[in-house]
Amino acid sequence: MDLINSLFPVRYSAFVVSILGFIVSSFYFVASGQWGLAVWLFGGLIVLGLHDVQQKKHAILRNYPILGHMRFLLEFIRPEIRQYFIESDAEAAPFSRAQRSLVYARAKGASDSRPFGTQLDVRAAGYEWINHSVAPTQIEGHDFRVRVGGHDGTQAYDISLFNVSAMSFGALSANAIMSLNLGAKLGGFAHDTGEGSISRHHRTHGGDLIWELGSGYFGCRTDDGHFSEDKFVLNALDPQVKMIEIKLSQGAKPGHGGVLPGPKVTEEIAEARGVPVGQDCVSPASHSSFTTPLELMAFIRKLRQLSGGKPVGFKLCVGHPWEWFAIVKAMLESGTTPDFIVVDGAEGGTGAAPLEFSDHMGMPMLEGLRLVHNTLVGVNLRERIRLGASGKIISGFDVARTLALGTDWCNSARGFMFALGCIQAQTCHTGNCPTGVTTQDPQRQMALVVPSKAERVKNFHYHTLESLQELMQSAGIHDPSELGLHHIERRMSEFETHPLSELIVSLMPGALLKEDQVWPDVFQRYWRQASAETFQHIT
Repeated sequence: MDLINSLFPVRYSAFVVSILGFIVSSFYFVASGQWGLAVWLFGGLIVLGLHDVQQKKHAILRNYPILGHMRFLLEFIRPEIRQYFIESDAEAAPFSRAQRSLVYARAKGASDSRPFGTQLDVRAAGYEWINHSVAPTQIEGHDFRVRVGGHDGTQAYDISLFNVSAMSFGALSANAIMSLNLGAKLGGFAHDTGEGSISRHHRTHGGDLIWELGSGYFGCRTDDGHFSEDKFVLNALDPQVKMIEIKLSQGAKPGHGGVLPGPKVTEEIAEARGVPVGQDCVSPASHSSFTTPLELMAFIRKLRQLSGGKPVGFKLCVGHPWEWFAIVKAMLESGTTPDFIVVDGAEGGTGAAPLEFSDHMGMPMLEGLRLVHNTLVGVNLRERIRLGASGKIISGFDVARTLALGTDWCNSARGFMFALGCIQAQTCHTGNCPTGVTTQDPQRQMALVVPSKAERVKNFHYHTLESLQELMQSAGIHDPSELGLHHIERRMSEFETHPLSELIVSLMPGALLKEDQVWPDVFQRYWRQASAETFQHIT
């Protein structure tokens, strides 16, 4: 059975049936002069199938010749049929059809205009918008960037305001990684490697990389899984690596380690991660290079020195407030600061997280980002440390709102996956991704044609920032740094709205350095109970 399936995969069943039908009907037609229509029908299907496997625009058709057209048929007769057959299960479709359609349109360079106005309930609590100005501005271009690092003679990197969030090779296919990196190269933005380290596929096209170091230290580990300075230097000094990011936690499963089973550790994955082929690849729940906030600062200093002064920072989904406060106190006590911090919201996704972690562990992006931003403002470090953020950021409005909350740039994972052609089949963990995005099956990922998808990745980035530019112009804003909480309005009830500036606490500069200040509740409760010496709660 396995041999048959390897020769004729189930996804090719319609193509194989068409060939068999053509052979049988041809013999019958020659013998009796009948079934001529069947010959033409099956012959036409064979031609269609051959076209499907050779075309380079649609991964679905390359993986599912003939059968794949059913999806496009359902799209054609939308919205009623598509709504019931594709999006009837709300949990199976965490992003709305409108959001995915927006990404698909921008990735393909098509119009994303929509008739009949907003499809959102503007009277529903939680609805948010930006007020426009009667004096719109004109902004020259939308290649918005912010400088990270460059302090005290160290290197700096001018990062785009919209970048590819952390997704590892192994979680994504080789062709997906190459498409993202080539798209980043063409569009001039950054590609986060994820904790799976830098693979040969990240290097193929030379796009800018943010090298993420998780607790497994993949790409710079000793045989027993600890940090290796020598191996770190080999990757860190690569000119393609622009920044180095220590992963403390990720939004989808903060505080949870992981295991890539041995059978999935292929030669390519083993090469990238520096682990043996065929053996379990373990990501511990915590780092072995530091156990206290001060040791984390020392680790940051070491990485910065070993990398030749490249920007070094960390990513976290905020958990216990006192642990975050302890890290900030370690910055003050040691005099060492990260060049950047990426706040990953608990709403972030992954292909393999326990349900309870996805739904109920970690702080959402809004609360986490404001806590980090306010704390750095309160100790006069915000101007020195840049903030990135990720968590279901798809559109230009999502970027504008996140900038208003206090970030300097945004990362997106799902948005760029949609640009690659992801249809949310939710088979990431099975290896049977229908579009070749999250599979290591060499035949399935062949459906994802790198030059074509890279162009879509570039287009999605370009048009998203173009949308941000247009929103800012309409709001009378000259630069992304001007976006603030007062620009975003939120509906609280049918007859009550407020700007976010009235709903969200903002700390004054230096407030946490003054003992006589009245601090907001979270600071009042936990700031004095945090110590640079430990992550533990001090009573």
